[in-house]
Amino acid sequence: MDQSTTFEAGSFTADGTARQRVTLPATLFDGTVNVPVMHQVVKAFLANQRQANAHTKTRGLVTGGNQKPWKQKGTGRARQGSTRAPHWVGGGTVFGPTNERNYEQKVPRKVRQLGRKSALNARAREGAIYVIDRFTLETPKTATILALVTKLDVAARKVLILTDGQKPAVFLSARNLPNVHVMPYGDASTYHVLWSDVVLIESGALGQPVEEERDEAEAAPAGAAPAKTPRKRAARKTAAADAAETPAAPATEE
Repeated sequence: MDQSTTFEAGSFTADGTARQRVTLPATLFDGTVNVPVMHQVVKAFLANQRQANAHTKTRGLVTGGNQKPWKQKGTGRARQGSTRAPHWVGGGTVFGPTNERNYEQKVPRKVRQLGRKSALNARAREGAIYVIDRFTLETPKTATILALVTKLDVAARKVLILTDGQKPAVFLSARNLPNVHVMPYGDASTYHVLWSDVVLIESGALGQPVEEERDEAEAAPAGAAPAKTPRKRAARKTAAADAAETPAAPATEE
């Protein structure tokens, strides 16, 4: 796909009301979909979740077998040294799984970033990315998230909600919904994006203006520069300059 390709996504308020479509950031949504990299990253992610719980005992770990079962010569039978040898019933296991195995796979950071970018671009191609205005939940309420996904007509699909930073109220609100998963935008991996059918991204995570700021921008006249909020550091410098220019009061003699 052409590098100049831009994607648009549907924009909605936190209660599911449709708004004007927005353009996704071109730095991330440029159409790149690298399937081999996504496969490598997802395979490594699943391998890193494995725990080495299966453990078998070798002949040195099996209890018993310290005494020679019969004498070396004179019985007519084959010589045996221990009843815990691998060929005896109840003996040790050869080449069995142990809890010392490490399934970890390391993937370079840039490869992980490329896989995540490819997964987001794949969802953008399908039109499965929605931008949601700021979540203002102060207390957990499952009905709020359920109403949102129902109004977007994605309640029957697997939904991934990416918030702008940690938002425990949103996470707890969706915890009882089996098809909805909530996590911060920065913590989403390639696996999580590909697991979902629809991705809901909070506008602040993508650098998009939130609902109130967007309304002010639409109400401003064409060509007018947006008002900037003075920074605290600049305000402190201005106050210090004013104090330096103010002449000190003359001292009075007693």
